[in-house]
Amino acid sequence: MNDSLEFRLASGDAGALGECYHAHAPAVRSYLRRLVPQEDVDDVLQVVFTEVWRSRSRFDPARSLPAWLLGIAHNRAVDHLRARRPQTVPLEAVADPAGPDGRIDGDELAHRDEVRRALEELPDVQRQAIELAYYGDLTQRQIADRLRVPIGTVKARTARGLHRLATLLPAA
Repeated sequence: MNDSLEFRLASGDAGALGECYHAHAPAVRSYLRRLVPQEDVDDVLQVVFTEVWRSRSRFDPARSLPAWLLGIAHNRAVDHLRARRPQTVPLEAVADPAGPDGRIDGDELAHRDEVRRALEELPDVQRQAIELAYYGDLTQRQIADRLRVPIGTVKARTARGLHRLATLLPAA
């Protein structure tokens, strides 16, 4: 009979789990730190060793125990990351950005309103090209592809629109 930790764990020796934890938890914790947020490492570590105990009968004692543990750790870390909900906030719930003193900058709001009104005075094709470039963060090539027009047309519309905006807006 083999008294190695691997054989004892595979045979269901409850004391072997504690030994396994003391011997390998630091390496598993270090591995998990690279995969999950710091505040979740200990929780995932606990899930890993719970899984080790539950699946001990599937462990082959002739194979590498550390490799098996890290494989379980990897799978539980992926499960943990998939289960996390991305922290998003609806745009409607977000207030306008505050100024340097913590209050909403009235001048900035007024300027945004002037720009919006000036954009509304442009021909639709010029406004569309400018909005896609500045608000949509698209390149001229991407705008041309989206609008199904030649890139030269996009360049001309953008240039004419910007020129017209310069006449509509007061000097910054």
